[in-house]
Amino acid sequence: MPVELVRTGGDPLRNGFPALYAEMQRFYARQMEFLDTHDTGPWAETFTEDAVIELPSPAPPVPARAGLAHYVRAGAARRRAGGLLDHWVGMLDVRPQEDGTLRTRCSALVHAVPDGGGPPVLYVYAMEDVLVRARGTWHTAHRRVTRDDLA
Repeated sequence: MPVELVRTGGDPLRNGFPALYAEMQRFYARQMEFLDTHDTGPWAETFTEDAVIELPSPAPPVPARAGLAHYVRAGAARRRAGGLLDHWVGMLDVRPQEDGTLRTRCSALVHAVPDGGGPPVLYVYAMEDVLVRARGTWHTAHRRVTRDDLA
C-alpha cells in the first residue's frame, strides 16, 4: 500500500505518517535480523546497487554491497569462536523529504551474545540513512554510522 509522504507544512497524522513510521520500524527490524544471522543476500538487497556506508573508522566510505564480503568473513569467524553479535535499533526518527526520499536517524546497540551469560553492550551507534523507494520497497542509499565512544 503506497504511503503519501508528508510534505513541509503538512499534517503528518492526516498524511499517512503513522503507517510510514511502522513500515520503517519493520524495515530496520528485518535489516538487522539479516545482518545478525549473516543472511547476506536479503541484507544486500536492502541497499541500492550504488549504496555507500560511512563507518566509524579512518577508512573512506565503502560501497555497501562490496563491503559485505568483509562482514561475512568476520561474522563466520565469530560464529566459529562461539560468539554472536546482536543489533537492537531504537529511537527512530523518520523525516520525509520533498524529493520522495526519507532521512532517518536511530540509535543502535550492539551486544555480544555469550554462551551462558548476560549480553554485554559493546557499542552504541547512531545510524543516519537516506532511503529511497524502488520496486515497491525501501532501500538504503547512504548510511553514516557514528559510534558514541569515538565521537
